[in-house]
Amino acid sequence: MTRAQRTGTIIDVDYSQALRSLARRLGTSTSYRGWDDTEHDVSDDTLRQVLAARGYATESTEDVERALADIENAPWRRLLPPVVVATQGTDAVVWVHVPHGNPVEVSMVSEDGETIDVTQADVWVDPREVDGRLIGRATFVVPGSAPLGWHSLTATTISEDNTVRTSDTVVVVTPKTLSPNAELTDRQRTGLLTQLYSVRSKRSWGIGDLGDLEDMADIAGREHGFDYLLVNPLHADRPTTPVEASPYLPTTRRFFNSLYIRVENIRETALLSPEQFGKVQKAAKRFDKANKRTRKLDRDSTFTAKLRALERVHKVERSPARESAFRAFVEREGSGLRDFAVWSALAEKFGPGNSAWTDRAAHPRTDFVLEQRAKLAQRIDFHMWLQWICDEQLAAAQRAALDAGMDIGIMHDLAVGVARGGADAWALGDVLASGVTVGAPPDNFNQQGQNWNQPPWDPDRLRELAYVPYRDMLRTILRHAGGIRVDHILGLFRLWWIPQEAENAGGGTYVEYDHEALIGILALEAERAGAVVVGEDLGVFEPMVQEYLTERGIFGTSILWFEADESGPIPPENYRSLCLTSVTTHDLPPTAGYLDGEHIDLRSRLGLLERDIDSEKEVDARAREAVLDMARERGLLDADADNHNTVEALHRLVQRSPSLLIGVALVDAVGEHRIQNQPGTDETQYENWKIPLADAKGKRVLVDDLVDHPRMVSLVSAMADRVESPRTPGSTIEE
Repeated sequence: MTRAQRTGTIIDVDYSQALRSLARRLGTSTSYRGWDDTEHDVSDDTLRQVLAARGYATESTEDVERALADIENAPWRRLLPPVVVATQGTDAVVWVHVPHGNPVEVSMVSEDGETIDVTQADVWVDPREVDGRLIGRATFVVPGSAPLGWHSLTATTISEDNTVRTSDTVVVVTPKTLSPNAELTDRQRTGLLTQLYSVRSKRSWGIGDLGDLEDMADIAGREHGFDYLLVNPLHADRPTTPVEASPYLPTTRRFFNSLYIRVENIRETALLSPEQFGKVQKAAKRFDKANKRTRKLDRDSTFTAKLRALERVHKVERSPARESAFRAFVEREGSGLRDFAVWSALAEKFGPGNSAWTDRAAHPRTDFVLEQRAKLAQRIDFHMWLQWICDEQLAAAQRAALDAGMDIGIMHDLAVGVARGGADAWALGDVLASGVTVGAPPDNFNQQGQNWNQPPWDPDRLRELAYVPYRDMLRTILRHAGGIRVDHILGLFRLWWIPQEAENAGGGTYVEYDHEALIGILALEAERAGAVVVGEDLGVFEPMVQEYLTERGIFGTSILWFEADESGPIPPENYRSLCLTSVTTHDLPPTAGYLDGEHIDLRSRLGLLERDIDSEKEVDARAREAVLDMARERGLLDADADNHNTVEALHRLVQRSPSLLIGVALVDAVGEHRIQNQPGTDETQYENWKIPLADAKGKRVLVDDLVDHPRMVSLVSAMADRVESPRTPGSTIEE
């Protein structure tokens, strides 16, 4: 029996064992330890579907054995590997494969054109017969002294018939540790964490925008002394309505959402004719009432009105200097920007389910798409221009943050992935795997698991392309950033892949990535941008994850309510120092709501609990009280404290940690109760990402109000009035 049998109780043991060997060889887990500390086996069906998404045929034992042999022989079939990712200060080995006995020469040039000496190591490796030929392996060493950057290595060999064969590869030299993070060890810094779309001003069009970000950065830094402002992902969405509410489900992670553009801040807006300018003013005026609403945000109305106004501004003739700046931006962003703009123009013609996406417009290089590039040239130019305007307004926000005294400034948020059928899925082709999505297995807060409906990077294809799509994405995001928070940074180590045929999110498995390459390139691009990096490392993970992030100088994340072990909550004095610590996160209610147990009530209403509500509330209250007891023991919280005072006490409690970064959620600073996002739900169940900022009484809070908002002023004052507290040994932070 060679095929897997799924009928009755017949099981092909040999096939199953071979399949699992192949899965493990490809970094695909055949079992995993869940949040309940129990080992769970992964089914053969799941493994088959996950491996199929990576291009491996596994229908029979012969298929599996053939795949295993191909994997072993693959490096020997090529002269050079597709990429070498090295760490500065450590020699890196490069294997060169040539017909046995053939000579080979290797040279290396830095990205600046300087020669880098590469030496051959005296290492003997037995030759291997591959495809009927005897292949030898030569070992070369890239010196640890090589400069940081993206360099080129070339190998040249001459065969017996004097045929010259040459191959190039990319050598990426990454920093051992991230210096922008290391420069923050002198003291503890505090930042404001906000969902930009939810924070309107008198000048907004119903949704918080980049003009509001600029003003908020100035207020947070100048008036309240914050060191950074962390915002939700600002990634681009589809160019049509309905607008996707979740900032964590973008169409691309490289480019930005034009919904956030402040129309009035574009220089050419002032050059509109009186008639056209009046139309823009009239459109803006219609959102006066929307800016005051507190029940639900309406992105669709805002986007439709802004797009019409932006089309008017785009038609204004730019000065020679402005035109030169725009064209320089287009040149710098290259084919990635042009492909995104082409997709955007096509997306305006074809809806998500249109058959054109599967044939005529299946990828950027079809004949039809090439024809459309000429026909839609003006619209393509418009979408590139929108990205230029986003770039300008992001630069203005970062300048405002630094001018206001912030050490770090704007910290961007990098989502885990992108939407299926979006711009990245179209433009990046098979670098994103099809037939699977990513998510998370069941855990204590989402006991049915999560499906994020995002295609994952294919680790093999990403490596084949020398991680260039990943690098380009990072460069664009970091261009005007003082820092970046990487959502679910565990995804750079492994991701939970869920086959589309799975019954639920629990029917998946983990697929490993080359974390040394992904973390290294992240560190390299952040180093060059002078940006701080924070990894959101919450959830189920192997102990080595936090150890490795610490080695590379990447900050982790701690949430007060999640810091616990078998004996109860961990004292904040024992938290990590290389860490961004906050009381809450956007996936929990604001602290005022959490203290009242609103997350339990909400999850009960949505049917997300695995046990009865009374039992859930009892467990939750016990854990919550244990945290409050820590605040009481330190003299930070009176026994009869109200909700407001308790929120302030908890923020003073996390300040007792040695964490170098402290985060204050804006919702906590104004007294908001409502949760922005309930994981594991969709828009039919809860108004995720659509909650406008309001205070404890449900009254709307505008950017303009943040200057002297009583509750915000009180919280900032409470955190500034710090008392002496014990520190972990070796801490460099001073009170």
